[in-house]
Amino acid sequence: MLDVPRLRLLRAVVATGSIRAAASALEYTPSAVSQQLALLQRETGLRLFDRVGRGIEPTAAGRMLAAEAEPLFEALARIDGVVGDLRVGRTGSLSISYFASVGATWLPPVVAALREEFPELRLDLRMTELKGNEDSGADIAIFVESPGVERSVPGHVRRLVDDPYLVVVRDDDPLARLSEVPLAALADEDWVDNDLKAGACRQALLAACAEAGFAPRFSVETRDYRTAIPFVATGIGITVIPRLGIGELPAGLTALPLVSPTPVRHISVAVRKPAAGHPAARRALEVLQACVTGPAAAG
Repeated sequence: MLDVPRLRLLRAVVATGSIRAAASALEYTPSAVSQQLALLQRETGLRLFDRVGRGIEPTAAGRMLAAEAEPLFEALARIDGVVGDLRVGRTGSLSISYFASVGATWLPPVVAALREEFPELRLDLRMTELKGNEDSGADIAIFVESPGVERSVPGHVRRLVDDPYLVVVRDDDPLARLSEVPLAALADEDWVDNDLKAGACRQALLAACAEAGFAPRFSVETRDYRTAIPFVATGIGITVIPRLGIGELPAGLTALPLVSPTPVRHISVAVRKPAAGHPAARRALEVLQACVTGPAAAG
């Protein structure tokens, strides 16, 4: 393997026509250039220069070697550019896993910021309900903690927000006259289901209901918050949804806080160690935190 810095000196001397000019361009001393060229001749076993008066003249071998090295330096320049892009996060990929209500609220501004600031970055967005010790494999995972289950995701995990549940009722429901609703007051109501039976969000809600002394009586089965809400408008029952998942309610419906106890789901984010230093990952977390603490977070 030929020494690349010596090839760079050869290329400069051939291009400028003198050792002194090449030394000045590359910030070497002329004696250092001469020494390195002598080593390159010894390394290749070729005569690369002839002495002409006080200067030197590249031989045919020297000119050919310099010309053949040109694609190498073009490739090295491209690699330097890639390294620079990677260093500031302009290229590469970043994967983010999330669940439905995050996808509808926090994720769009995160994606918009990354696309604007890191246009060459490939984003891999994975909608998945993360439960217990399950690991999505994403660089950044936004998930709901499972009650009583220790999560073992590689990397740094931190709590983003505690997301309380609210009850959605019709405006003409007697409950709508209350400023806050004791959870036990829903024991005899018909409930519109809105979640996966084994999900972490469901576990948090059922645990609070058990503490209040009852189990919900589900009369309609759906699998997402936005589908459940129109059923409430028909008068068939109430539904209980985390604040983040409610969004803008249709006319005629209202959402009320629950107390005694207040069901809460805990939303956290995990960042894998290899991604922790990625500028795009850091920016994603900044925007995510702004979404959590911004005015919209208050509902």
